[in-house]
Amino acid sequence: MHPPLTLHRHPMCAEIIEEFRKCHADHPVKKFLGECTDLKIKLDHCFRQEKALKRKANFEQSKKLRERLQAYRKENAEKTS
Repeated sequence: MHPPLTLHRHPMCAEIIEEFRKCHADHPVKKFLGECTDLKIKLDHCFRQEKALKRKANFEQSKKLRERLQAYRKENAEKTS
């Protein structure tokens, strides 16, 4: 199962999404018999790569935020002491 195939949410995979949609439109019955399976595999791989990049960016952002929060707490602890 894949997430909704919206281009604005998956810009990295837009080309493969278009190919996958076209395959489904061109082969309405054969899609059930594996005609578009290769594209589906490419799409799943692309989604995994995209998710890994987003996860890494989110981790870096949270790391910076955590450092700022610790510095703020340390600064406030020094002021109140």
